Amino acid sequence: MADRSAIEWTEATWNPSTGCDRVSAGCDNCYALALAKRLKAMGTAKYQNDGDPRTSGPGFGLTVHPDTLTLPYRWRTPRVVFVNSMSDLFHARVPRTFIRDVFAVMADTPQHTYQLLTKRSRRLRLLSQELSWPANVWMGVSVEDSTALHRIADLRATGAAVKFLSCEPLIGPLDGLDVTGVDWVIVGGESGPRHRPMRLEWVLDIRDRCTAAGVPFFFKQWGGRTPKTGGRELDGRLWEQMPQLPTGVG
Repeated sequence: MADRSAIEWTEATWNPSTGCDRVSAGCDNCYALALAKRLKAMGTAKYQNDGDPRTSGPGFGLTVHPDTLTLPYRWRTPRVVFVNSMSDLFHARVPRTFIRDVFAVMADTPQHTYQLLTKRSRRLRLLSQELSWPANVWMGVSVEDSTALHRIADLRATGAAVKFLSCEPLIGPLDGLDVTGVDWVIVGGESGPRHRPMRLEWVLDIRDRCTAAGVPFFFKQWGGRTPKTGGRELDGRLWEQMPQLPTGVG
C-alpha cells in the first residue's frame, strides 16, 4: 500500500493483485506496465517496506498476493484507497474466491473508502450478484472512447453504492454518452512520450453532460509528455468534484 498517492482523486493504493493484459486501445500506453518495467530494471525488491507488491510475474503477468489482504486492518487512520492501481481485479485469471476475499476485507473495514476500476465490465457484471456491495466500495469502469460505452450498462447492473467512470486516457469523443445512474466522472488526457492528444471539445461535452445531470465531474489532467505538461485547468478553473464521502473518511 502506498500512502500519499500521486493520483489526484485518491489518497492511497492497495494491490491485492498485480499484472494485466491489453484489452482495448486505452491500454496501449499502460502506465502500470511502464512502471513495472522501470522497477524491475532498477532491481526493485518485490515488496516495499509496507509489504505491497509493486511488480509482478514474468513480463507483466497476472499475480495474486493473498498476503496483502491483511493490510487494510493495519491502517491506523481512515483513507480513500484505489484498489489495484497495478492490475485489474476482474481479470480472467483472478480467481472468483480471491475477488470475494478482497470484497470481504473491504466490507470488514468500513472506515476506509475503496475505489475499484475495471475494463473487464462483462466479468464484473457476471460476478456482481456473488459479491457484497457495502457503502464504502465505489465501482468504476474505464471509458476511453465511444467503443467502450457498453461498459457503462454493465456498471449500472452492479450493486455498487457509488458508480463512476474513468475517461482516462480519453482518446476519442464519447458520442452518445448517458450518465444516468452514474455518480461520478473522471476525465484525463494521456501522458508519456507516446501520448495521444485529447481535444477540448471532447472534454467540454462530457463536462456539460455531467453538469446538466448533476453528476460530480473531476478533471485530472490534459496530459502530454509528462502528466503535468498540459496542466489541470479547464475553462480557467480546476474541476475537482467528488461524490460525498462517508463521515470520517478523507
